[in-house]
Amino acid sequence: MKFTKHEARKRRHFRVRSKITGTTERPRLNVYKSNTNFYAQIIDDTTGTTLVSASTLKTDFKSKSNIEAAIACGQEIAQKAKAAKITEVVFDRGGYQYHGKVKAFAEAARENGLKF
Repeated sequence: MKFTKHEARKRRHFRVRSKITGTTERPRLNVYKSNTNFYAQIIDDTTGTTLVSASTLKTDFKSKSNIEAAIACGQEIAQKAKAAKITEVVFDRGGYQYHGKVKAFAEAARENGLKF
């Protein structure tokens, strides 16, 4: 049985999510990328609430789905997390390969103070 790209990513994400959860002490940093934008949120899975979120919807870029946009999103979420007194997170790459935009986002978040 052959899956579409989206279905395969959802299956990978389901496998990853069965192993990691965000707690109050160490919430989950989730990543989602569409064809046009890049989104990230820090989630406490014990209460099911989003603590901090960032996306390229608000930023001013020519292309909102390139590596520079992912880096800006990583910097923004790290700054918001610092303001919310969140220093350590569990990284949930959302079923995507740790490559390209996802890797650039993660490195930018780490450089700006998030630990994972």
